[in-house]
Amino acid sequence: MQGPNKMSKKSRTYKSYREKLENPVEGLPKVVDVPAKWQKQMGGKRILVPTPMLVDELIRKVPKRKLITTGQIRKQLAKKFKADSTCPMTVGIFLRICGETAEEDLRNGKKRITPYWRVVKDDGSLNPKFPGGINAQAKRLREEGHAVVAGKGKKPPKVRDLEKTLL
Repeated sequence: MQGPNKMSKKSRTYKSYREKLENPVEGLPKVVDVPAKWQKQMGGKRILVPTPMLVDELIRKVPKRKLITTGQIRKQLAKKFKADSTCPMTVGIFLRICGETAEEDLRNGKKRITPYWRVVKDDGSLNPKFPGGINAQAKRLREEGHAVVAGKGKKPPKVRDLEKTLL
């Protein structure tokens, strides 16, 4: 028997990002009714909670030299499921899963990966939570011909002339 100060070794298995992408929480996607006090923040009364695969499928459709914003992703998903909006928090989490899965796939020898770096925030700024942070995203965007300009102060870099590059 172990004493109170000794920690037992717990065996914990971690899911790969591919598993997180392909095996979402049971019951998703679903449209939920939002309490009145959260409706303004969430963007409506009926909110879609998507799956990572739904987000991934949209990103895969973005061709080279084109970009999509998180807002566009949320609007397209909401429209598909006849919801007012799509949960911003889960979309953010799922974007990260898409990016990490793509990098995992690249390390495993896959040639065609989800072009997660083509997703920017609604104002054109880069996503610091993507694999490699804003420097890696900026490098990939520049390789595809996008102009990335430095952010002011603590703000992240942005894509120049965002409107011209959107889907």
